[in-house]
Amino acid sequence: MAPILTKGENISDLRLDCIPQDAENWVWDQFHKSPEVKLSRSFEDAYFYVDPVNQSTGTAGVRGTKAFTNGEHYWEIIFLEAPIGTSVMVGVGTEQTVLHMSDYKFVNLVGMDCNSWGLSYKGTVWNNGKSRQYCEPIYDEKTIIGCYLNLNNGTLSFYKNGVNLGVAFEGLDHVMEPLYPIISSTTTETEIGLGIRACRYSSLQDKCCSAIRQSLPCYHCVDSLPLPNIMKQYVKGF
Repeated sequence: MAPILTKGENISDLRLDCIPQDAENWVWDQFHKSPEVKLSRSFEDAYFYVDPVNQSTGTAGVRGTKAFTNGEHYWEIIFLEAPIGTSVMVGVGTEQTVLHMSDYKFVNLVGMDCNSWGLSYKGTVWNNGKSRQYCEPIYDEKTIIGCYLNLNNGTLSFYKNGVNLGVAFEGLDHVMEPLYPIISSTTTETEIGLGIRACRYSSLQDKCCSAIRQSLPCYHCVDSLPLPNIMKQYVKGF
């Protein structure tokens, strides 16, 4: 079993089987998030409901800058603080996924409707407003949740501290829209970090687009490339 790329001492000994090894550098999207989510300067850490006066008044989410359309993708979510409260979730969703609910609506945001698929820290998985028990609840600080989206066979699986929890969802290869990584929380001062990101593509064209995207310092730098607009949009998907 080959070691996956590491980030920080907490995951330096991580060993995962059948996981992509090519590094990605997407981050949380400052333009597609709830106003109640604050991001670190690197855009890799997300802080929910951090106002020292006002407590949580609903559910907040943020999605990644990466749009998954094909290939295999793996990323890690790190609970920098122990998850508590009504809902803290990780998963994927389309552009239609709601990222903010106010008026004291505390919901399982990722999986609330047919546009997203998510895992709650309580061990349930959600899609289209329906849930089922998937694993034991996750209560510990520094827990690392690995998300493995395989669009070659349409599955989404989760890992806990390097242990494969099994397939949570199937049929995602039939979703006719790009999928984005998403996290959400209802809880004041939730802190979630972004760890390893890796991918594997099957076609030469996809590998070339991925290489172009990884060579650029930022997502929006794609717009300056001397390429047709349709190709720029395709490269942005990597």
